[in-house]
Amino acid sequence: MPDKKDYLKKVVEHIDIKEHNVVPIVESMSKMAFSARDLSRAAEIYDRMLADKDSAVILTLAGSLFSAGLKKIVHDMITNNMVDAIVSTGAIMVDQDFFEALGFKHYQGTPFVDDNELRDLHIDRIYDTYIDEDELRICDDTTGQIFDSMEPKPYSSREFLWQFGKYLEENGGPKVDDSVVYAAYKHNVPIFVPAFSDCSAGFGFVVHQTKNTDNHVSVDSAKDFLELTKIKLNSKETGIFMIGGGVPKNFTQDIVVAADILQEDAPMHKYAIQITVADERDGALSGSTLKEASSWGKVETTFEQMVYSEATLALPLIAGYAYHKGSWKNRKKHEFSKLYQKEAATV
Repeated sequence: MPDKKDYLKKVVEHIDIKEHNVVPIVESMSKMAFSARDLSRAAEIYDRMLADKDSAVILTLAGSLFSAGLKKIVHDMITNNMVDAIVSTGAIMVDQDFFEALGFKHYQGTPFVDDNELRDLHIDRIYDTYIDEDELRICDDTTGQIFDSMEPKPYSSREFLWQFGKYLEENGGPKVDDSVVYAAYKHNVPIFVPAFSDCSAGFGFVVHQTKNTDNHVSVDSAKDFLELTKIKLNSKETGIFMIGGGVPKNFTQDIVVAADILQEDAPMHKYAIQITVADERDGALSGSTLKEASSWGKVETTFEQMVYSEATLALPLIAGYAYHKGSWKNRKKHEFSKLYQKEAATV
């Protein structure tokens, strides 16, 4: 019987877009066809978002991204003012980013393995990546401890993620240097997780609310929606950069409609790009096109681009192109987290 250490050997390493100037290859792809040309146009649109002094940029994340080596890209997007707000699944922010900020790692593996043997060794498999279940339980427990320390009342997911950043500030070390949750905390970039219980935090909630039956914290999903809508209301223009689809995609598109209900003539998202492997044939939201979103009054069609590609291939090229083009150097910092801090101070 193999030992756990026989499987958890090679650590997944996060790609660094700063080390690779991909501008020439992405520009060359603009002269090609099919997905290459689509990707090149998406990269140009993202750079255009960053150059637009009136536009805020919202990044949406779905799928197993950080466990696959994409964490540092999003970290660098935050620290270089290339994104102003993030909408994500819980697994990416908690089970993958916060998990690694606690000092744990994801490991290179293979799908051609006996999964029952992995289960016996407390190893969880994410496609061709492994994670130590015992370490993941520590992450679960840590989220519960954070909840125990907070004043019992409902919170938005943004407020919970801010507390996670604060925890890393007070308890972290060098291992938090590339944490997205911590970088967002430091740079006042709000993170929203609309399905916040669908991750390690959910197990933390179960334990916390079981121990504190009548006096506990909870997630206010309506507050989530309102807080993200306020970003739209406080931005002249917005651009969305979507990795995958699902709840983060729809949640972010819907804020245009919510803003329009609160104030007439709220502009649609001016820019929109999406990286996805889904298509329209199965009726899934992840594959619904950006042109379709225009019929709902959510996305303009002048600067929109679908890129049908797996994220680990497309994101380094698109984000790397925008980083090395350098339009982010002249952007003002929106620091939308301060918007909610001001509101709290007036209550």
